[in-house]
Amino acid sequence: MTDIARASAPASIGNVGPGFDILGQAFDALQDVVTAHREPEPGVRLGKVSGRLTHLPDTAERNTALAAAKALLDSAGAKFGVRLDIEKGVPLSAGMGGSAASAVAAAVAVNALLDKPCPHEELLLFSLEGERVSSDPPPWDNVMASLLGGLVIAARLEAGQVRRIPAPSGLVSIIAHPDAEIETRAARGILRPSVAMETVVDHSRRLAAFVAGCAADDHELIRAGLEDVLVEPQRRYLLPALPAVKAAALEAGALGCSFSGSGPSMFAWCAQGDRAGVEAAMCAAFAAEGQPARAYHAPINSRGARLEPVSEAVG
Repeated sequence: MTDIARASAPASIGNVGPGFDILGQAFDALQDVVTAHREPEPGVRLGKVSGRLTHLPDTAERNTALAAAKALLDSAGAKFGVRLDIEKGVPLSAGMGGSAASAVAAAVAVNALLDKPCPHEELLLFSLEGERVSSDPPPWDNVMASLLGGLVIAARLEAGQVRRIPAPSGLVSIIAHPDAEIETRAARGILRPSVAMETVVDHSRRLAAFVAGCAADDHELIRAGLEDVLVEPQRRYLLPALPAVKAAALEAGALGCSFSGSGPSMFAWCAQGDRAGVEAAMCAAFAAEGQPARAYHAPINSRGARLEPVSEAVG
């Protein structure tokens, strides 16, 4: 039995272009780290907060990490409580899965304290209960990608129907993060409840091409599918720089470029040899629109959440 466990969970790219609420991709250039301390009193408590933030909500109703931990402890019938220290490496309201990373890392860390830990894949549902704090109903894309790693598809909203998709070779993912925020709940609230049949067919065509291209390692098929014609047009006004940044990325050689999740970050896929040029082009386009941005890159097959060593200094 252990009294302390630490876990990390990566940032993520929601939707991955055409896969709204269907596709997610882990992006381990940035991570959240949660350390769970066993305590005799039942319940969940917030400990130290560090990293990009030094303050977070201290209740399970408003904190995704605490909510995920509570859901797991309640399901397990645990007789003990936990205190969570959270190191925020993933920004919030950035389109990089910051709320999901905290929930996932908390679930993995707390799971290690249980007498009978759950299989890793089964932590998805508890992590989703954490993400529900950020958006209700909780979107699966960021959560499943952060937990499982790589490129992930939800065939249905059932834990047993979540699968990893083969990562194409020779490509890298980029995120350009401007100094702005867009809340997921608000970005989802503006979406129309219905769209034209022509749009649905075009969207389905691109999603099928993208997934088939990844499975076949066919870069031209990926390029044909890596465009969001369903959601991006509805959210474009939230980020006036989007058209310029997208055009710059494509001109520099990107296979595709769009919102990362609900933004304001934007992601692109490109050949490894084009990475530096695409990063520079995206940041330059953001700067020209008056929004300085920082670029990150990570493998498409980035690792998912995992337990980390606990140093002697942890108290």
